[in-house]
Amino acid sequence: MAAFAWGTLAASSLILGGLLALWLRVPRRALGLIMAFGTGVLTSAVAYELVEDSFERSAVGVGVGMLAGALVFYTGDALIDRIGGHNRKRSGDHPANSSAPAIVLGIVLDGIPESIVLGLTLVTSDTIGLAVLAAVFLSNLPEAVAATVGLRARSWRPAGVLGLWTTVTITSGLAALAGYLLLDTADPSVVAFVNAFAGGAILTMLADTMAPEAYENGGRSVGLVTTAGFLSAFLLTALS
Repeated sequence: MAAFAWGTLAASSLILGGLLALWLRVPRRALGLIMAFGTGVLTSAVAYELVEDSFERSAVGVGVGMLAGALVFYTGDALIDRIGGHNRKRSGDHPANSSAPAIVLGIVLDGIPESIVLGLTLVTSDTIGLAVLAAVFLSNLPEAVAATVGLRARSWRPAGVLGLWTTVTITSGLAALAGYLLLDTADPSVVAFVNAFAGGAILTMLADTMAPEAYENGGRSVGLVTTAGFLSAFLLTALS
């Protein structure tokens, strides 16, 4: 239940981001800078909370897991883009042929690896990884704001948008729960593989969606903000 609660809490920023986008007009530059900070935090969390821990358990598992995670996410993302889920995190440029079900599938695809990792941190260290928790929460917020603006531009009703984020939030909590239950007694090499798999998927997602959108909205300053996010997460990991 702790895994479910932490996973739900981390994903709850999707609901918060949706509410912000419905109530306020969030400047695109601010959105880009928040997304850049989240990119830095997630990158640090992958490096120090996932890959480093996995390497200590199984060096082979890290290499195979990261490549497999990247390939699976890339393939799934390409398929979702093809059926109309492209630009799902963008606050603008949502073409008329965008598919609502594909957008939903894409958002779930983006969030599942992060949520599984939260459950795994309870397996590997008996406590929640604060850097991972902060990374997931911060990265979800601007994504939800951008996607909500785009969905509203496609005539989605506020109730439908909030229903979407609530559903994804609960799904993320269940993914964190599954990550804990399925791997609580697993062999260390299996845990290493799954951790690395999620890390590879997250890095691919960052390069494919978050980083380009952050730069487009935030401009050249995103490099500095991304570094600040990375450093903040590193210090949180080192000091916790």
